[in-house]
Amino acid sequence: MAGLRVIAGSARGRRLRSVPGDSTRPITDRTKASLFNIIGGDILTSSFLDLFAGTGSVGIEALSRGATFARFIDTQRNAISTINWNLKEVGLINKSEIIQIDAFQHLKSNPDRMFDYVYVAPPQYMALWEKAIFILDENIKWLAEDAWVIVQIHPKEYKELNLNKLFEFDQRRYGSTLLVFYLRN
Repeated sequence: MAGLRVIAGSARGRRLRSVPGDSTRPITDRTKASLFNIIGGDILTSSFLDLFAGTGSVGIEALSRGATFARFIDTQRNAISTINWNLKEVGLINKSEIIQIDAFQHLKSNPDRMFDYVYVAPPQYMALWEKAIFILDENIKWLAEDAWVIVQIHPKEYKELNLNKLFEFDQRRYGSTLLVFYLRN
C-alpha cells in the first residue's frame, strides 16, 4: 500500500514499509485516525498487543502516540521482517517486542503480562476474529482491568458473539472496514 505512514505522535509523518505481496491488508489512514481519536489520551502509558500485525502500523501508531509498550504477533516471516524494519526506522524498537507465532497459540498460552488494548485484524472471511475473541474471553488474564479488544473486519463478517467476560460496547464503520469494540467486564 503506497503512502503507509505514522499519523501522529513522536514518529508523525514517518513512512512505513508494506509487507511484500498481498498477504496483508493495511488499515487506511482514515480508519487508523478514527480509531486513535476514539482511544484518545488513554493510549498514554498503555500497553498494546497487535495480533496478526502485518506491517505493525497500528501498534507503531500506538507507540508513537504514547503507549509505553507494544507486542507484535504474526506468523509470516515477511511480516516479522517488515515490522522489525518499521520499528527501527521510526525509532520505537526499544519499546516493543516482536514474536513470530500463531496468534491463537499465543493467546492460549499462560499470559506473561496484561494489555490495555488488544488489536485483532486477521485475514478476512475465515472467522479468525471470532476465534481470537473467544480465546481472549476464556483466557482473560491477558487483559488489564477495563482493557479494550478492538476487532478490524469487513462488515459482512460481523455477528454478535455470546461472551462471558467481554462485552461489545461500540461499532464504527469506515467504508469496507468495521471496527468492533469489546470491554473486559
